[in-house]
Amino acid sequence: MSEFWLISAPSDKENLQALERMNTVTSKSNLSYNTKFSIPDFKVGTLDSLVGLSDELGKLDTFAESLIKRMAQSVVEVMEDSKGKVPENLLANGVDLTSFVTHFEWDMAKYPAKQPLVSVVDTLAKQLAQIETDLKSRTAAYNTLKTNLENLEKKSMGNLFTRTLSDIVSKEDFVLDSEYLVTLLVIVPKPSYAQWQKTYESLSDMVVPRSTKLIAEDNEGGLFTVTLFRKVIDDFKTKAKENKFTVREFYYDEKEIKREREELSRLLSDKKQQYGPLLRWLKVNFSEAFIAWIHIKALRVFVESVLRYGLPVNFQAVLLQPHKKSSTKRLREVLNSVFRHLDQVAAASVLDASVDIPGLQLGNQDYFPYVYFHIDLSLLD
Repeated sequence: MSEFWLISAPSDKENLQALERMNTVTSKSNLSYNTKFSIPDFKVGTLDSLVGLSDELGKLDTFAESLIKRMAQSVVEVMEDSKGKVPENLLANGVDLTSFVTHFEWDMAKYPAKQPLVSVVDTLAKQLAQIETDLKSRTAAYNTLKTNLENLEKKSMGNLFTRTLSDIVSKEDFVLDSEYLVTLLVIVPKPSYAQWQKTYESLSDMVVPRSTKLIAEDNEGGLFTVTLFRKVIDDFKTKAKENKFTVREFYYDEKEIKREREELSRLLSDKKQQYGPLLRWLKVNFSEAFIAWIHIKALRVFVESVLRYGLPVNFQAVLLQPHKKSSTKRLREVLNSVFRHLDQVAAASVLDASVDIPGLQLGNQDYFPYVYFHIDLSLLD
């Protein structure tokens, strides 16, 4: 499963024994794989500052999760023709996301633990905000290019009634630069080919004999040329419509056709040039954003544990990976049973300090006697 439960409990003798019981029961019942989750000792500061950080970290957690989900989706969209290779591009520090989470170590170089907690959180917030700003600008430019290219390519799709004809016709198909003559393009249903050949010369006066030629076909019909005098165009169109032949409004413009082809070639070239740099940027910054997200989870565990269990700082964080979706209810029951004795401590914290404890909501929703956070990697599938 690609989900994790990050919990903490006091690390006094009684609760260390409770953690051992949890490990024993979950292992024997094959409910989860458990590992210690190391969190450094931070400068705690005041209770008021921790309460403020609790709220700020909650918002930052949600923002980080949303950001990495958007970045993962951008990778999928950029790798449109190689979606099977997307997972190998969504890594954290060069390893798959599950491995990174299960072997998490706090990055002291990026986020020094000796700094005040407020400074660490501010560093993470600024980093993620900058990544989001860059993501918006880079993907907007690429998506604009992609949309323009798709719109141009769509013109060469569809049937003969709607698609562009500039890539079908050639200069030789038309009488050009004539004061009196003009070449029209007519769509004829396949069952009516014979009728067209017999009647096109007599649909109007002044149609050039033997001037028709089939230049393209689709499943429904064919595109024929016909040359006639300009002054009978309207009469010819009317008679053609009566016989269920459709005149396509098209006049050969060599400069316009050349411009359209050059535009398509330029867009294809630009997309190819932008693809590599954008994908590399997404890979690097997805990794950075994901790493920041897990650091935020660690900070939330630290702050909530101090608020719930008090000072001095003395708790143990554990990462649980449930084995099956169907076993999560049983796993929850085991944890609530093992740590039931923490209820009074937690309830007292809420009453005395008015602390918002994750999992505790007045009403009919679940209450966790331990500190609990959820890490869901399926959002990136």
